[in-house]
Amino acid sequence: MKQAARRIVEKLRRKGYQAFFAGGWVRDFLLGRRPKDIDIATSARPDEVLRLFPGSRAIGAQFGVVQIHSYGHVYEVATFRTEAAYLDGRHPSSVTFSGPEQDALRRDFTINGLFYDPVEERVIDYVHGRDDLQARVIRTIGDPTERFSEDRLRMLRAIRLACSLGFDIVPETWRAIRKLSGAVVEVSRERIRDELIRIFTGPNPGRGLGLLYDSGLLEHIVPEVAALARIRLPRQGASRNALTRTCRRLSLLRRPSVSLAFATLLQDVGTTATEGSKIAGNICRRLRMSNEEIEQVGNLISAHPAFLSAAEMRKSTLVRLLRKPDIDEHLELLRVNCLSAAHSLEAYRYCKRKLEEYHDEVIAPALINGEDLIAMGYSPGPIFKRILGEVEDLQIEGRLKTREEALAHITKSFPLQNPRCK
Repeated sequence: MKQAARRIVEKLRRKGYQAFFAGGWVRDFLLGRRPKDIDIATSARPDEVLRLFPGSRAIGAQFGVVQIHSYGHVYEVATFRTEAAYLDGRHPSSVTFSGPEQDALRRDFTINGLFYDPVEERVIDYVHGRDDLQARVIRTIGDPTERFSEDRLRMLRAIRLACSLGFDIVPETWRAIRKLSGAVVEVSRERIRDELIRIFTGPNPGRGLGLLYDSGLLEHIVPEVAALARIRLPRQGASRNALTRTCRRLSLLRRPSVSLAFATLLQDVGTTATEGSKIAGNICRRLRMSNEEIEQVGNLISAHPAFLSAAEMRKSTLVRLLRKPDIDEHLELLRVNCLSAAHSLEAYRYCKRKLEEYHDEVIAPALINGEDLIAMGYSPGPIFKRILGEVEDLQIEGRLKTREEALAHITKSFPLQNPRCK
């Protein structure tokens, strides 16, 4: 990836243009982290980049951004620019093409304002970003109030960077976030959702939730979660209230999916699991999450109490519980709940043991399905659930082993009274 990006820079240089790697790649490279995408900043205008690289395409012509495909990777090449006032809290009203120093000064944070010359292998730093990398701090370029007023989402980005890098936010930048936190509601819900996903599925999600609360942002984004700080808990380890317990749960997660992270975040928003599942669904819809994610979050929350009482279940009920397609996520939620409440892990270990012990029953396909019942003359309705549930129980208990035995049991136990049984 780096060699292909260097070739793009070298081609631009041969034509007389300045060109450098820019932004996040330079930051991660200097930190010894594995960089992801490489963005390139150049003095070449968009039309010149398009002419030099056949097959490239303009993806942000008004901002001077061209996308180049090379050796299986995609590179964004942007012309150095300065920006006029942000009238909508998101986009500049206009841009003017400029030089590298002016381009660096219009960026968000000092650690994102660095350039790297891959030809001479040197860093170009107009904003003291290297000093802040050494100090491990997040600082806006220029006046923080101005930077956050330009794009309100930068407040969330500052918290995400602090968590992913393990950096601190400098006091003046932090004060500006707290001052402007209410303006985050002007950002689209989709952009807020994307930043929250990065925070809660990335490193230090518990710290991220704490920073969101302390900054005031959480109250405006997910007030239902902010309200957990007012719910006092009986002595439970380090958890003083429901919010600190949620922070601890998030911190204990191991590489969570989006659904598991949000189920952990939203688990306590209701007084019961059923109510919590409903409220969580409303929150996820508000954040424009996908229908599949909303359903998964709700299922994780609503099913959780059943896992806590798994040891009291009959075998067929427990196997049905362990058959859930996302069983690993249910068990991870159980694990972090046990640990966050300073409880024994026995419920979690019990479920893990039984999952292994009942492996064959858990993965066994059902002997019959709804189509079989229709073919037998039954009409879809409550009777379907009764029949399928009883057959599944008997299959798990080993009393029905074949499809033929299941059909015979249904005929005997649920005789048709008329051509279509309701």
